[in-house]
Amino acid sequence: MFDSTCKFIAATFASDMATWLLGKPIDLTELKPSELLLEPIRADSLIFLQSEELVLHIEFQTKSDEDIPFRMLDYRVRVHRRYPNKQMHQVVIYLTKTSSELVQQAVFELERTRHEFNVIRLWEIDSQELLQSPGIWPFAVLGQGNNREAVLRDVASRIERVSDRKDRSNLAASTAILAGLILDKRLIQRILREEIMKESVIYQDIWASAIQEGRQEGRQEGRQEGRQEGRQEGEAILVLRLLNRRIGPISLTIEQQIRQLPVAQLEDLGEALLDFQEEADLLQWLAHDRR
Repeated sequence: MFDSTCKFIAATFASDMATWLLGKPIDLTELKPSELLLEPIRADSLIFLQSEELVLHIEFQTKSDEDIPFRMLDYRVRVHRRYPNKQMHQVVIYLTKTSSELVQQAVFELERTRHEFNVIRLWEIDSQELLQSPGIWPFAVLGQGNNREAVLRDVASRIERVSDRKDRSNLAASTAILAGLILDKRLIQRILREEIMKESVIYQDIWASAIQEGRQEGRQEGRQEGRQEGRQEGEAILVLRLLNRRIGPISLTIEQQIRQLPVAQLEDLGEALLDFQEEADLLQWLAHDRR
């Protein structure tokens, strides 16, 4: 989810990303990995942006990975094969703080082969530096600083002043998702306006994906438990998981109510969760649905 959000930010606000990483607002378009005959290990963690002169390769990571240096070399060679006259700028962006020495690696070496790339550890970057362009605001809360809540409020205030509604919703949703790496989700919901985030493509896609994946997992779990009502149990498991993600733990009494709902109502509840902010919204839905 976090890698996909970063890719979305980079593609949607490519000029701002270029200003941050390259020092100038170059007009960039996305280069699909398929054009490079490339099947990356984690396609959701990287993005290629290109202009007539260069290719900007960004890899987002939430944790360290010992394979990163070799992958950087591999991608560089593949891009050179396809575009031998283009320069290439590669950067690995680590999102969350870690003490692993792997996030310090910026070179791949093998006998007479040496390849260098750039590394950004967001927790070492001053949050104010990440407030220079709208397209990188979502990363600001992950930057260096002691008061991350204040940074999030600052970003939220800036987003409110963005005139383009589409950009405003995309920035709000992306900020909320990345802030979830380090801040409590209820705090995030209080600061960022939910109704704006709902309009974002990335927000809708991630929520729809969570429902689809959770539904498949829940049904499979229900079947594995050998119950005749496997589908109903699977839907209940899905809804309970989404509820925990959305509003946090619920009481045992409410959980039992949900487990007794028929499949059709469980499916409706799963879709309705997008509008819930707290347990009171769930209670209101259950009361209305049972009438």
